[in-house]
Amino acid sequence: MTEMNNIDRLHSPKVMKDILSKYGFRFSKGLGQNFLIDGNILDKICDGINLGKEDEVIEIGPGIGTLTQALAERSKKVVAIEIDKKLIPILGDTLSSYDNVEIVNSDVLKLDLNELIEEKFENKKVKLAANLPYYITTPIIMKLLEDKVNLESIIVMVQKEVAERMQASPGTKAYGALSIAVQYYCNPEIVTIVPKNVFIPKPNVDSAVIRLDVYDKPKVKVKDEKLFFNVVKGAFSHRRKTLLNSLSASGIGVSKDQIKDMLDNLGIKENIRGEKLSIEDMGRLSDMIYELNNK
Repeated sequence: MTEMNNIDRLHSPKVMKDILSKYGFRFSKGLGQNFLIDGNILDKICDGINLGKEDEVIEIGPGIGTLTQALAERSKKVVAIEIDKKLIPILGDTLSSYDNVEIVNSDVLKLDLNELIEEKFENKKVKLAANLPYYITTPIIMKLLEDKVNLESIIVMVQKEVAERMQASPGTKAYGALSIAVQYYCNPEIVTIVPKNVFIPKPNVDSAVIRLDVYDKPKVKVKDEKLFFNVVKGAFSHRRKTLLNSLSASGIGVSKDQIKDMLDNLGIKENIRGEKLSIEDMGRLSDMIYELNNK
């Protein structure tokens, strides 16, 4: 690796402008490309996952290598996955001084990340960092978690509202199916709020950096994971309806009277709404439905 003071800072607006001009690069709205131009935020991302010299990192969506550069200078190895073929020669140029960086030109949603970790990291637990396009944030994060990718922690830049939903507690406006889905697999914590004016081009909304510390085992133990998530989805499918009415209309295979009896047994009022239930409550309810369906 080259010492950082000998290398242009890629987050510098002038350096970034020169690089984009050199390669005639045009931002793709379809790929949701917004490049970060703030070194303080890069430091907060690296600090947020306690990045050290022995850590190995996967990055999703390196762009021109702004975050990649910061990760490479603090860690042992970075494998960056970039979908845009037009960025591959740029990355080859901007990161040429780093012998601990490898670029993979692929769509992360089509990639077997456990296979990649086995091949590139000898199946060790790794950390993952990303500045995700808003339109694809949830599918990527849920793929990482549902595929049980061998990750120690995830730190991502996402739309502020989405980060708030991931971290939300029961009974709050932001709490919903995404909150439970994320918190089933990991502990979320917002690291910092990121204003929209530190990106090129400037997005319409503010962002947030959120860290997800992945559990060795899910937060709650359930008898049928698929059923659990169907119950969660059903509970939030009609937010203006009560939990009883939402679940009875969700097609989970139990009648309204049976759901009412289950809620009574759990000490939950039948007029409660889904957003009031904790992840533990959802787990207990899904287990009761499982037992009823498997008598």
